[in-house]
Amino acid sequence: MSGKYVLGVDFGTESVRVGIIDEQGGAAAIAVRTYPLHHPGPGRAEQNPDDWWTALVEACNEAVSKSLVSPEDIAGISLDATASTVVVLDKNGRHLRPAIMWMDVRATEEAKRIEHTGDPALKYNGFGPVSAEFGLPKALWIKKHEPQIYAKSAHIVDCCDWAIYRLTGQWSSSVNVASAKYYYDRDSGGWPTSLYNALDAVDLLEKLIPHVRDIFAVAGELRRDVAEELGLAPGTPVAQGGVDAYMGALGLGVVEPGTIALVTGSSHVVIGQSAKPIHGPGLWGAYTDAMLPGTYTLEAGQASTGSILSWFKNSFCGEYIAEAERRGVNVYEVLNEAAENIPIGSEGLVVLDYFQGNRAPHSDPYARGAIWGLSLSHTPAHLYRAIMEGVCYGTANMFDALRTQGYDPSTVMVAGGPTKSPLWMQMHADVLGQPLHITKGGDIAPLLGSAMLAAVGSGVHADLPTAASAMVHTELTVEPDMQAHEAYRFYFDRYRETYDQLKSPMHSMATHLRDSAEESCVRRER
Repeated sequence: MSGKYVLGVDFGTESVRVGIIDEQGGAAAIAVRTYPLHHPGPGRAEQNPDDWWTALVEACNEAVSKSLVSPEDIAGISLDATASTVVVLDKNGRHLRPAIMWMDVRATEEAKRIEHTGDPALKYNGFGPVSAEFGLPKALWIKKHEPQIYAKSAHIVDCCDWAIYRLTGQWSSSVNVASAKYYYDRDSGGWPTSLYNALDAVDLLEKLIPHVRDIFAVAGELRRDVAEELGLAPGTPVAQGGVDAYMGALGLGVVEPGTIALVTGSSHVVIGQSAKPIHGPGLWGAYTDAMLPGTYTLEAGQASTGSILSWFKNSFCGEYIAEAERRGVNVYEVLNEAAENIPIGSEGLVVLDYFQGNRAPHSDPYARGAIWGLSLSHTPAHLYRAIMEGVCYGTANMFDALRTQGYDPSTVMVAGGPTKSPLWMQMHADVLGQPLHITKGGDIAPLLGSAMLAAVGSGVHADLPTAASAMVHTELTVEPDMQAHEAYRFYFDRYRETYDQLKSPMHSMATHLRDSAEESCVRRER
């Protein structure tokens, strides 16, 4: 084989994926290795960084072998990783405890402490609730609950930073990770010392990585001993990486203001670039230079989307599952066929998609799902379609909130499992009234985004827009049916009214259940 290649690494929740990608975005080889995820208690999730490394070594060697690409022809390396996945390290770079995974929510009280400071840095979460998933609450939890480990630690870093160190021997973080998970703000001088002061955590700033670089900036060269382990060439440039979701947006070609990534799956996440800073309820960011120098990155999302369809399928669709088994097809194919025969609006059914609270636009962790308009004439197919429509209404509501804040999502790039459903993609396009662009290889968008960073860092491409133009290719555009868009407006308005009408009883129920659960825990401890 000839040509220029780069190597991308995607550290996911349950596996690492390594890809050798050419300068046009084609994959010469991809290899995957899994690693265990541990749950030592309710709401807790941990992993052993040694498992990450073992999996990376195996996957990298397999990818090189399968690709038939000479290691000397790999111009650069970069990576993405889950965040906030917090790793505590000693002065020699060895971890002192298992990594606390992004999904771990043990740091609830620390998140409340951060919120109650009211510090200006909280513009990054719209001055609303602070997620216990963020890196800063987790670091504060370690300081309070594991003081001996905290005292021994020299570095408290994210998974991506850990990987850069293991590859190069250099301590380096990206502005992407530092801003999105630890409140770093270039517009205000870097680390928000007023926030860390208010939290009595100035000493934590000494443990965070001082060198904060742009993604794609070269963090160092691949160490000789590491190159031998991975089957690569020593001295290969290693470009700074970032958060997996943001690198996924890059892999969809989101490199211009107004272009937005809609990443679908169990939840929906939107990530976009803005020419100006935007802060408001339900928005994370906008983070300065987090993806492209001179622009601002913002994020919003729906907490539960595809997961609601999965819940409905697993709980109520025995007849459809049996039919799928008889026909030898996926049950979702059968459900989609049934839903296609139901008219717009599901004959009066409205589903509120807040089964796990609402991220945007309400930032309401106490919101809950709702289904109303039921009659004896409704079938499981009606409910299935209504859930699909409810998710689409939630996406449209999020887009409207962005427009209210001054951001117009003019071009929508889509990736994720739901793109395999033509019916659901058409619903999204119709409810939004906008075309949806689906890229080739969208299922490996984070890996492709990491490869783009490696391409820019190593000089294969001049910058990220150039890399996106060469490496990201639109495969399908779903055009909206504007007559359907107009028909959906009535039901969308009913969807928005539902939250206003049910907010008070939903909050009452959620707090009652929370308090009851806490009382039960206290009784058990006694």
